[in-house]
Amino acid sequence: MQIFFPKEEGTEIRATILPEVAKKFIDLGIEVVIESEIGSKIFLSDDLYLQVGAAVSTDRSKSLSTADIICRINKPKMEEVAILKKNAIHVSFLDPFNEIELVNEFARASISAISMELVPRITRAQKMDALSSQANLAGYSAVIEAARTLTKSFPMMMTAAGTISPSRVFVIGVGVAGLQAIATAKRLGARVEAFDTRPIVEEQVKSLGAKFVQIDIGETEETAQGYAKELTPDQIKMQQEGMKKICGQSDVVITTAQVFGRPAPRIVTSEMVEAMKPGSVIVDMAVTSGGNVEGSMADEYVVHEGVTIIGMSNLPGEVAMDASQVYGSNLFNMIEEYWDAEHKKLNFDLSDEVLRGCVITHDGEVVNSMVKERM
Repeated sequence: MQIFFPKEEGTEIRATILPEVAKKFIDLGIEVVIESEIGSKIFLSDDLYLQVGAAVSTDRSKSLSTADIICRINKPKMEEVAILKKNAIHVSFLDPFNEIELVNEFARASISAISMELVPRITRAQKMDALSSQANLAGYSAVIEAARTLTKSFPMMMTAAGTISPSRVFVIGVGVAGLQAIATAKRLGARVEAFDTRPIVEEQVKSLGAKFVQIDIGETEETAQGYAKELTPDQIKMQQEGMKKICGQSDVVITTAQVFGRPAPRIVTSEMVEAMKPGSVIVDMAVTSGGNVEGSMADEYVVHEGVTIIGMSNLPGEVAMDASQVYGSNLFNMIEEYWDAEHKKLNFDLSDEVLRGCVITHDGEVVNSMVKERM
């Protein structure tokens, strides 16, 4: 059984696997092949992979066509799917609800495609949940970038010239990313408030030392995966009205609100941005799925009426070494879970709850019920 880790293309800084995780795969009895310079952007040489027993490939196409398992971070190009070995397993983030053509190509090529976004949020699958591990680091990076951009300090400071008041941070959306943003902002000494459509998270917010903002928008629900369900237009309007005043008092606003499988809700309007003080900062963590903030743009810093709106599309990449380490561990945990050491193969049983949730295509067909419904 051979597993291949191609080098990420474009501006991606993260590596799919670190040498220490590669060794874990080798210890299972799997032949590990990495593409040359896979870790160059995080200062890891090919020699470090060779030292743990991995092979280094300089022929990407050949390795893609011969590997039994291909693991990467981002979705592949369409032309690379066509050269994969029949019945190979491909594992990465795939954005399957928006990449229907890519999903169909995986089915045509008879590839078993696993989408890391769809790993179920159940106890047994926590160790495989790459979406959460990357969101955790993204929440941290969002606060660090906001602190770097803001023209004020985060903590209260007592100086001979007077007292500097702490910055006020407002976090919208209290999922994994939001909780880490709250914790990081508190550690930096800011005064933190947070809002989520799910009142159940209030206790978690308070446990981190932040204030939970109460805004009455009527009944709200969450999906079986633990995500907030999409709000009605009336609920979004009520939410915006309740948040406008808080935004106006805040030095930093961090938005994390995303709806599973759908475009991010637009919850911060231009009017709300204009209510903020010049010099304030907004970080739109949902910019890649449509954006929570009116005027935000992917990978750009937009200044509107003196307020800087940050739309960084790869926040985990700001701490690329750690992001690479946890993502590689997520991949290893998934493969180890189904590894048959005696027969040196994966037990690929789609009746398993985790695989049923995250496998998109298998045996030439689209098998994921949620993706089929969207198609």
